[in-house]
Amino acid sequence: MNHTNLLSKESSPYLLQHAHNPVNWYAWNDDTLALAKKENKLILVSIGYSACHWCHVMEHESFEDEHVAAIMNQHFINIKVDREERPDIDMVYMGAVQLMTGQGGWPLNCFALPDGRPIYGGTYFPKQQWVNVLENLADLFKTNPDKAYEYAAHLTDGLEQLEIPKAHDGQSFEMTTLHKSVYKWKQSFDTEWGGPNRAPKFPLPNNYLFLLNYQVYESDLQIKKQLDLTLTKMAWGGIYDQIGGGFARYSTDTFWKVPHFEKMLYDNAQLVSLYTQAYKQSGNELYKKVVHETIAFVTRELTNKQFGFYSALDADSEGVEGKYYVWQKEELQHLLKDDFELFADYYCVNEVGYWEDENYVLMRDTEDSVIALQYHISIDELQRKMQACKTLLLSIREKRVKPGLDNKVLASWNGLMCKALAEAYLVFDNSEFKTLALANAVYLLNNYCRDNGQLLRVMNDHTSISGFLEDYAFVIDAFLSVYVITANETWLIKAKELADYTLRYFYVPSQSTYFFTDSSQEKLVVRKAEWSDNVIPASGSQMAINLYKLSIYFDDTNYRQISESLLKSTIKEIENYGPGYSNWALLLLHYLKPQTEVVIVGKSVNEKLLALYKQTPPNVIFALSDTASDLPLLKNRYVEGQTFIYVCRNNSCLLPTESAEEALKQIEEGTT
Repeated sequence: MNHTNLLSKESSPYLLQHAHNPVNWYAWNDDTLALAKKENKLILVSIGYSACHWCHVMEHESFEDEHVAAIMNQHFINIKVDREERPDIDMVYMGAVQLMTGQGGWPLNCFALPDGRPIYGGTYFPKQQWVNVLENLADLFKTNPDKAYEYAAHLTDGLEQLEIPKAHDGQSFEMTTLHKSVYKWKQSFDTEWGGPNRAPKFPLPNNYLFLLNYQVYESDLQIKKQLDLTLTKMAWGGIYDQIGGGFARYSTDTFWKVPHFEKMLYDNAQLVSLYTQAYKQSGNELYKKVVHETIAFVTRELTNKQFGFYSALDADSEGVEGKYYVWQKEELQHLLKDDFELFADYYCVNEVGYWEDENYVLMRDTEDSVIALQYHISIDELQRKMQACKTLLLSIREKRVKPGLDNKVLASWNGLMCKALAEAYLVFDNSEFKTLALANAVYLLNNYCRDNGQLLRVMNDHTSISGFLEDYAFVIDAFLSVYVITANETWLIKAKELADYTLRYFYVPSQSTYFFTDSSQEKLVVRKAEWSDNVIPASGSQMAINLYKLSIYFDDTNYRQISESLLKSTIKEIENYGPGYSNWALLLLHYLKPQTEVVIVGKSVNEKLLALYKQTPPNVIFALSDTASDLPLLKNRYVEGQTFIYVCRNNSCLLPTESAEEALKQIEEGTT
């Protein structure tokens, strides 16, 4: 029987996936919430995203089943939420489920009173268990509603206390905090395969970015070795698309072999940043290759005509997980002919790469030099042959049925990718990266930024959703990066405007807390803050970093005081569990290590910037202009026809120089 529900009017690919379920799905809006109160029915808030494998499984098992749908429709107001469009709703009900069960994930299914307060929930439910849950809750609400309301009151009280650190005004910033944090962190290193010593394994780029920066200053050989191991094993693993570039969301095993094959923009953006910075420190050619191939993937498969970046690619194609990405031996033999044996050794078309059903996940386990020696060819020839094989296989793969595309363009994730491209330009001097970063920034500025400093999260013909703190945090960070690669103060001024908006509508001075939602927008049952860093850094930590940088650019003590206050609230958390507070730890490193501003003014700004950036430590902040400027760091420093570099610390600058080499010496002397 054909069905169509109200989700058919939505634009989110995830919601549209459910538009023809027999469940009477509603979107989250005022009318739906009013209907729940009018009919005095429990609400089911069912949350997922388009590339979520187990979301698809539960849909096929339960939401497409006529009998299950009939129970849901009779007793509940059923609301589908795309967590990527509405992370605020996800945050509230995920917090509730974690309080109830001790764990979370997607699909997230949370039952709530008609007023939206949660009473019960979980993640994936097999069909019969799901039916039992539906019937039991319907019976409870019919026969003993007072019990449901009592439980909701206790749970809501718990939610309001969740993840709001207490301010520690007397807290000082000390390296011992980071030393203790890193010492504990090291106990969880997987010293054979890299990453943490457990499965599943998520890349968590911000963790390694902190460790990379920490290692630069502390010269910790154990961390240096662990970083190289982790970044190499990830780049060699099946989690990395060896043919088309780009990373899947996580590995199901300990050795980065078999992923859930969905590819998310936020992962790939942050991994471009991580591998770029790792290359800057090490010069490892593998890292450079990963950056170029991943940007090529994003450009090819996740970029629209206006240079906005799409959100994700599904794990499944033709209803089968990973089908688009895996290969069978006979197919490869037929396509590669004489090169098959070499290719099979290089990409583990053997017992190492074997997955299931005669399928192989392409991965690596041997250095180029070893295979080149084995086949009596040069490394250059080996790499040329493998590139030719990859080009052929990519062209063949392009003819397969592609995984579903989630074509939402999210401000926050675009900010992450824009920044990654800007950094890649600075390290690799590839003008295409600069062009793409600038085009994306212009797209965000023209389509997502409002004149009053407000930012949108999603903007298309059908949907306009106001920005959450993470959107502001990562777009500000991107605009600061675009300012550096263009020397155009427009981006710096816009970043400040967005930051000022967050201080008016997201920050509560009396609690020294940034909340995730805009106080002028829709109110949910609780207002949540986001403090701990996860697969994406916390919006609170990124705003604290942004304010720190803006305090330097605009000589603004208020920005700095707020940044410090936010950081003080997390010192104990950094010390106790570094992997959950790595972006905060990065900010602490900024405060503890010598801060250097490099000011470049004159006609050859970009040339000097590129010469300097590749060799400067992480704590350098660049201020640039090719014209006269009134910015505090740039004022009265422009001289027609010349380019001067000023190295500044503690509000004072050394004598200017026109030599990048001399400026590097000055920087080095100040950081040792």
